[in-house]
Amino acid sequence: MALDTAKKQEIIQKFARDSKDTGSSEVQIALLTQRIADLTEHLKANKKDHSSRLGLLKLVGKRKHLLKYLKNSQHDRYVKLIKDLGIKDK
Repeated sequence: MALDTAKKQEIIQKFARDSKDTGSSEVQIALLTQRIADLTEHLKANKKDHSSRLGLLKLVGKRKHLLKYLKNSQHDRYVKLIKDLGIKDK
């Protein structure tokens, strides 16, 4: 269920802070969001795939922690990111 290289590069370029940024919180959250969306579609078709469901829950937890970190450290970037990704704000 990994992202293909072209899609990953597109996401990195869209959310990167500069040309060499691949590991910032924004990029990581955007990549996790895409993987979560892909896994969600997979699980709609394969309801009994419990190992993928567990992986999905781990990804959601990791994204939640990164969002919490970003919200506490750089709130303006957090607001922009959730708006761009269409993630609900609690």
